Amino acid sequence: MKKTRPIIACERTYPVVKEKDAPVSTYYGEDTFNINIMKVKLPGATYRKIIDAIHEDTLLDIETANIVAHAMKEWAIEKGATHFAHWFQPMTGMTAEKHDAFIDVTGVSAVIERFSGKQLVQSEPDASSFPSGGIRATFEARGYTAWDMSSPAFIRRNGISTTLCIPTAFFSYTGEALDKKTPLLRSNRAVGKSALNIMKLLGSKDILGVYATLGPEQEYFLIDADYFYKRPDLVLGGRAVVGAPPAKGQELEDQYFGSIKERISSYMHDMEEELFKLGIPAKTRHNEVAPSQFELAPVFEEANLASDHNQIVMDTMISVAKKHKLACLLHEKPFAGINGSGKHLNWSLSDNKGNNLLNPGKTPQDNIQFLIFLIAAIRAVYRHGDLLRASVATYANDHRLGTGEAPPTIISVFLGAQLTKILADIESGKATKATDSEIIDLGISSLPVVSKDSTDRNRTSPFAFTGTKFEFRAVGSSQSVSFPATVLNAIVAESLDDLAEKIRDALAKGGSLNQCVLAVLKKELKEIKPVLFNGDNYTAEWEREAARRGLPNNKTTPEALKALIAKKSLTLFERYRVLSNVELKSRYLIHIERYIKDLEIEVKCLHGICQTQIIPAATVYQTRLAEAISKTREALGNKAELAAQREILGRIVELIGKIHGTRKEILAEMEKAAAIRDEQKKAEFLSVKVKTTMQALRSHVDELEVLVDDELWPLPKFWEMLFIC
Repeated sequence: MKKTRPIIACERTYPVVKEKDAPVSTYYGEDTFNINIMKVKLPGATYRKIIDAIHEDTLLDIETANIVAHAMKEWAIEKGATHFAHWFQPMTGMTAEKHDAFIDVTGVSAVIERFSGKQLVQSEPDASSFPSGGIRATFEARGYTAWDMSSPAFIRRNGISTTLCIPTAFFSYTGEALDKKTPLLRSNRAVGKSALNIMKLLGSKDILGVYATLGPEQEYFLIDADYFYKRPDLVLGGRAVVGAPPAKGQELEDQYFGSIKERISSYMHDMEEELFKLGIPAKTRHNEVAPSQFELAPVFEEANLASDHNQIVMDTMISVAKKHKLACLLHEKPFAGINGSGKHLNWSLSDNKGNNLLNPGKTPQDNIQFLIFLIAAIRAVYRHGDLLRASVATYANDHRLGTGEAPPTIISVFLGAQLTKILADIESGKATKATDSEIIDLGISSLPVVSKDSTDRNRTSPFAFTGTKFEFRAVGSSQSVSFPATVLNAIVAESLDDLAEKIRDALAKGGSLNQCVLAVLKKELKEIKPVLFNGDNYTAEWEREAARRGLPNNKTTPEALKALIAKKSLTLFERYRVLSNVELKSRYLIHIERYIKDLEIEVKCLHGICQTQIIPAATVYQTRLAEAISKTREALGNKAELAAQREILGRIVELIGKIHGTRKEILAEMEKAAAIRDEQKKAEFLSVKVKTTMQALRSHVDELEVLVDDELWPLPKFWEMLFIC
């Protein structure tokens, strides 16, 4: 029963990199139907119409759509495309596409390539099998996709197949959003309108629009594909449900920013080349904290485009890994005891001139504007921390959050010493002096100065200000960033509108703009300051302090998701037309159902592994050990010292019994869960009862792993997967 080991990395081959690659600038974006391509391919009048439609968020007339569709088809065929697909993001969190050939039959054995404006603008994929959260019944299959002009169409190559992919929204026959993109687009519009409103109140006259920007840093693991396919838990659920910790993990701190192995560097090169062709600005790559863990960080982009690009990044990471005989793991916690993976979502607001509204700026007016947007974001987190927590609530992320490696489930805001002092001085009416040559005079005698980047970064904070942006660090690595970004946009829009209303009320009572703004901010700070925390978010002391401050601490996904259907959340999303009550409640149901399904998949994996792999292997070793003890006693007599062997044998027998018994206990608990009709109560039962018992079962298996002969153990071990690639 000798276990076959994978070929060691240095013995295998992987794609050969060209001796001299072309500069990225020569092919960047070549596989996207972007503005530059449209300018070349479209008539001038048509080009201007589509640019106006993108900027003004309006529909194209059918004549213009036909011209664009023809040009897009011709360009795609030049690239080798034979099919087109409306590429959308259903509420699975993944992407979906249905491919249609360009061909149009014109006679017997005769076809031409044709693509109409109607086909470009709207399609009708079957929506029956996508999650809808009760928006429609299963037999109501009709769903529509609508072209999102603000995100460029792109070419996707898969083996010898080439397809034109057109980013689209996805909605039901009755108009409800069935996807991740539509609410994000609506929230972008809402926060842009609110931000522009307050900027005009502050005297800005030449700003025409504001939009949210995102920069999602993507963490991931790479392991040898041979190991991956020998682990049913990794293949089916993305996480190793059993596995003893390796003798060496990350305690030597030698992985973080270490030199990148040749095989991994080659993979990164090929992956980035694909991303650059698609116009995705992959900027930074490096080794992360855990062994075999890595990160890719992009340049900031408009929120909708950044969200689309992150979905493409994840797909590309997985597909390119296969070419290198690697497996890319995006699960938030694939290996117990080893750091998991997040997706730090950097968020800010920019105006149509490219000015970052969370940049302190270089003039007194800039700084007043900066303080309003800063405090609006803090206020939003204070009022809706539970909603932000719900936006990152998944079964996978529960394994990562609050484990001393990732932000806790308490959502607080880190500002750093200087900004904290400035806000405290605003609240108290005190003034401070500038001590840093780079900080900017606010231009108001009663206020201190603001610097662009005056503090160290707090890696334990879930929502940290990092100089010119906020970093939401609680987002899971496998998640779509759309919903967390949607929530951020909506809650900040509300705070901006509420602050604008209060400033207008103050102005109506008399006083200068600066005086009225400061008076409003001073009052707001007294209320929202409990959410500010600059210390170590991992400590038990902070958890107790947060409770005293009244901050929510929803530790599990079933607890957290209740915030989605709280009255204030329903009111918020309705107010800004981001999600109707029906649409928001549907998402709550989908997330609860997904939690249950993810846990059930892991239970089935754990049961199968124990029943068909662990117990048989342990029983074989138990038999061998028993035979060895018996034969040794037979050869040497009763005087033979066999206490150690007997102890090991006894422990193996005991652990096999515990594994069998605990496995039966889990199955009994799953039967009880199946009888619970209320999905919320079912999820809570599984979270409390079944997850705890699964952990107990895992501890028995992991102990057995270090007792059984390595040649008999049926699963690749952590040390192999994490250190051989």
